[in-house]
Amino acid sequence: MEPASKRLEGADGLAIHVLEWSREGVPLVLLHGFGNDAHIWDDFAPTVAPHYRTVALDLRGHGDSDHDAERRYDYESHVRDVEQVTAALGIERMVLVGHSFGGRVSTLFAAAHPDRMAGLVIVDAGPELDPRGTTRIALDVQKQNSGDGSVASVEEYERFLVHAYPAATPEAIRRMARHGLRERDDGRFVRKTDPTFHGRRGDLTPEEIEAADRETSAALWAALAEIACPTLVVRGAASDVLSPDVADRMAEEVLRDGRLAVVPRSSHSVMTDNPKGFDEALSAFVLG
Repeated sequence: MEPASKRLEGADGLAIHVLEWSREGVPLVLLHGFGNDAHIWDDFAPTVAPHYRTVALDLRGHGDSDHDAERRYDYESHVRDVEQVTAALGIERMVLVGHSFGGRVSTLFAAAHPDRMAGLVIVDAGPELDPRGTTRIALDVQKQNSGDGSVASVEEYERFLVHAYPAATPEAIRRMARHGLRERDDGRFVRKTDPTFHGRRGDLTPEEIEAADRETSAALWAALAEIACPTLVVRGAASDVLSPDVADRMAEEVLRDGRLAVVPRSSHSVMTDNPKGFDEALSAFVLG
C-alpha cells in the first residue's frame, strides 16, 4: 500500500510533509521521533489504514518538511505544527500516536486539546528519560555530524544504521537509509534531519540545560495528569530510554485511563525492532 504524499503549511510558514495511507474513518495521526521521518510507520500504517484515516507527518526539520532557519524546534512549535496540519486536513477528533520526541509532542497536544482526542498512544517516551539512552543517541548524532556530515553512498549510511539500530529488521534499515538521505550536487549524501535541530541546547550552560530538562519533565507529568482519553503507553522491553519505573508510573498512577504494553525483542525503536509485536500491541488498543 503506497501512501499519498503532500506538503501542507504548518506553523511559522513552514511546509510540513505528510503521508496519507487512507482517507476514510476516524483519523489516526502518527508522529515519529528525532532523526526519523514519516516512513518509520510504513510497516504499521497498512495494518490500520483499512479501519482509520491514517496520516503521518514529517516533523519540522525532518524528512521532506522544511528546516527552520530560526531553529524553533521546541515541543510547543511542533504542537503548533500538528494544530495547523490537522486543521488543513480537516481533522478534528483523532487518535494520536507518537514515538520518542513525537511521543512528547503528542502528550502536550493531547493535554491542550482534550476535546479532540479519541485516543492516545505514547511509544517509548515519557516525562523522564533514561540517561543511558539519551547519551547513546547524543553520541550517535555526534558521529553522524562529524566532518561535513556526508556519506559516499546509501550503503555506507546503512552500515552506520545497523550499529545505531542493532535490533532493527534489514527492511527497516534499508527504508531508513533510502528515505533519510538527500543527495548533494557533488554526489555525496547528507541526512535530511536538520543538523541544528538541537542547536539551541548548545547555546546553554550545563546548569541551564539541567534546569530546562527539569522544567520540561514537570510540564510533561502535569500534561499526562490532564489527559482523560484512553491512552496506551508502549515500551520496548529492552529500551534504554523509557525505564520500567517511569512507564509503570505513567500508565498506572498518572494517566486517568492508562494502560501499558511491553513489546518483547525490541529496544527504543519498537516499530523497527519488532514490527509484528508492535502491530499486535497497537492493534489490540486501536482496533479492540
